[in-house]
Amino acid sequence: MNDDPTPNQELAALRDEHRALDERISAMVEAGESDQIELARLKKRKLRLKDQIQLILDRSVPDIIA
Repeated sequence: MNDDPTPNQELAALRDEHRALDERISAMVEAGESDQIELARLKKRKLRLKDQIQLILDRSVPDIIA
């Protein structure tokens, strides 16, 4: 049996992680935490997730020459 996630499952997992990172970043900023290195690391991870999400979405749309 194949346990690989479907594109929809992978997309949902990436979106969940992206949302969680967004909430964590917002909480850090609101709390005034000064760990800039951690904040930068979280923001980079969030951007990588956004790129992965966009790649999955782009693959799901067929190339149609107009």
